[in-house]
Amino acid sequence: MKRNSRLSSTLHILVHMAEAPDRALTSEQLAGFIHTNPVVVRRTIAGLREAGIVTSSRGHGGGWQLGRTPDKISLAEISAALGETLLPFSTEPESPGCLVEQAVIAVLDDFRLEAERLLTARLSHITLADLTADFRRRYDLIGVSSHAV
Repeated sequence: MKRNSRLSSTLHILVHMAEAPDRALTSEQLAGFIHTNPVVVRRTIAGLREAGIVTSSRGHGGGWQLGRTPDKISLAEISAALGETLLPFSTEPESPGCLVEQAVIAVLDDFRLEAERLLTARLSHITLADLTADFRRRYDLIGVSSHAV
């Protein structure tokens, strides 16, 4: 899966965390799931800890765990904790004095805000448990006996 946002990468590791509710996963383990550096994982999910979505513990046996059960964590909440826009375009001005840019932004900004509201509303009804259940269903369909977390 090509990931072009922190949201998709974060959802990927959160599903792995949901699959291992009784143990902490290290930043190294989580980084392995998304083929990145552990420092990137720590930076990416720091906001999730502040939002109570994940917890962390230090030392031997330490790592990251979900802060709540997956059915109590919405995808909208995860997105908000990351502070990431869901749309691939921005209406931040690059040349604030340009009248053409001002006209374009005036047209697109209302659209962008409404689209963000619709996406957030939809994601607020989808939980990490829903996503994990869909993963589990797909995994079971291929008939493999175990999933290494």
